[in-house]
Amino acid sequence: MTMMNFTERLMGLQDNLKNFAYQLTANREDAEDLLQDTTLKALDNQEKYLENVNFKGWVFTIMKNIFINNYRKVVRNQTIIDQTEDLYHLNLPQESGFDTPDGSYSVKEIMKAINSFSDEYKIPFSMHVAGYKYQEIADKMHLPIGTVKSRIFFARQRLQENLKDYE
Repeated sequence: MTMMNFTERLMGLQDNLKNFAYQLTANREDAEDLLQDTTLKALDNQEKYLENVNFKGWVFTIMKNIFINNYRKVVRNQTIIDQTEDLYHLNLPQESGFDTPDGSYSVKEIMKAINSFSDEYKIPFSMHVAGYKYQEIADKMHLPIGTVKSRIFFARQRLQENLKDYE
């Protein structure tokens, strides 16, 4: 494949690649960065492309691999290994993700909201939160799996609705 033909095919995929990048990152700027990185990497590795290989699949694989590698790099950079003699860093308080204690719900409030549900919603939802699989809940309650999924979905919606105005 000539350089011109390769470049034309690559530029023809830009819209598809941009959509895929946005699906992976869920952020417009990150998607554009990923698209640029993918395009550059494909151009740099043009000589590695083989004529009998699906071109679109080859480029999308490059994008997916770049995304995975970037994700692993971020996770690796956020991991703290405490190498102090007395493990000082392990004893530091960890961030909860909330700016203030008022930003979180207490377990009592959540349980009160869940317990306000009728048993037909409370039981499958509680089992799901406890780690049971949909099929296990369906078997235990003698219900179709679709009914179990729908009850858990509606319980989750109702819980969100009940707790949305909490101040």
